Amino acid sequence: MMEKSKEFRDFLRERAAMVEEKLRSVWPPDWDIPPKLKEAMDYSLLAGGKRMRPILALTAAEAAGGRPEAALPAACAVELVHTYSLIHDDLPAMDNDDYRRGRLTNHKVYGDAMAILAGDGLLTHAFRLATESVQYGVPADVCLQIVADLSRMAGPLGMVGGQAADVEGVQGITDARELQAIHTHKTGDLIVFSLFAGGRCAGAGVEQLEALRVYGYSIGLAFQIQDDILDLVGDEAKLGKPVKSDERQQKVTYPYLIGLDRSRQKVAELTEEAKRAVHQAGFQSPGRLLELADYLMNRDH
Repeated sequence: MMEKSKEFRDFLRERAAMVEEKLRSVWPPDWDIPPKLKEAMDYSLLAGGKRMRPILALTAAEAAGGRPEAALPAACAVELVHTYSLIHDDLPAMDNDDYRRGRLTNHKVYGDAMAILAGDGLLTHAFRLATESVQYGVPADVCLQIVADLSRMAGPLGMVGGQAADVEGVQGITDARELQAIHTHKTGDLIVFSLFAGGRCAGAGVEQLEALRVYGYSIGLAFQIQDDILDLVGDEAKLGKPVKSDERQQKVTYPYLIGLDRSRQKVAELTEEAKRAVHQAGFQSPGRLLELADYLMNRDH
């Protein structure tokens, strides 16, 4: 078991390294980007992190019998969108956080205006980046579908809509169903996009894409509940940000609504649901998707 665990950690490191290498070259060298803007974008984009969304995209491509390299542009595109959302989330008008991934948030270093523009720049460039999969042999119509997925799942119907609902309604939430609806869009949609992008690049069929949808929304909700749990009982040094921030901001979370033990049980149930969907879809190489589900359930940061 120890040997298997080490082998999986090596897999995560290798895939994260692929993503990091691509992220360091997302800006074409002949682009004359204002230096401070580029510095602010790279400050957050290259700040590390688990790179879980792009890793999910690469893993979905492999599960469906494709090459992870073909999904790399779309995988990195979702990381640009995720990073922009974190920059904007941390702003005083949103969550007003001072630290992210163990260091000062973007607006604390570059000011609110440049942080907003850095987020804008990352978001818009993500769509150009997603089209680069065509250079790896992905058909143009598939790249077009990936861009359409990204627009839908990152925009007002998806992640942005979830964030808006969170801002407007979090104090009025009275049950877990309302909270789940917010998390489905705020967190789950980008995770499902990552999986869809990888699956599409590998030519996944309708049944496999549906399985990736179920898998993505299940682990997305489990991921968010685990975040809520870690905010209460996690290690601040591992998390890279202060714990109990949700409590200080009087946010409604799963532990607040259903308790810590039931929240942990819910994470386990969702993880099993995700794995069951993968088992039933006939993927060529499902092993890594199954391991990722377990890894996310047991993470401590």
